[in-house]
Amino acid sequence: MGLFGKRGEAAPADYPVRKPEAEWRRELTPEQFRVLRQHGTERAGSSPLNAEKRPGLYRCAGCGRPLFDAAAKFESGTGWPSFWQPLEGAVGTSTDRSFFMVRTEVHCAGCGGHLGHVFSDGPPPTGLRYCMNGVALRFEPEGGGG
Repeated sequence: MGLFGKRGEAAPADYPVRKPEAEWRRELTPEQFRVLRQHGTERAGSSPLNAEKRPGLYRCAGCGRPLFDAAAKFESGTGWPSFWQPLEGAVGTSTDRSFFMVRTEVHCAGCGGHLGHVFSDGPPPTGLRYCMNGVALRFEPEGGGG
């Protein structure tokens, strides 16, 4: 069970967007592939999305699914883009037992790509901190102009 009482990550066949590994490798940068498809983590402070303040949507860099509204973004001081809430049905969670700890992994509900982790030390109104890898996201400013 994840943080929200949901079952663990679905099998890859359960995601609407499915591609062979070779296709993901062609479409993604090496860093995006490492994070989204191999559960990697980008270096803290390395994402230009940390400084992004415009209204808009954050989409999955793998499949384009809308994940977060910029209105839910906040400065967490962690070095990764952080949000207090995803869009309805945009993400799933699973238990991550890597690195000798238990965390709640967040993945795209469209393609299963690894986005980051969610923690219970965020601001109101949810008290959650969705700590996302910027390389796993693509920002689309409100009204285009990107």
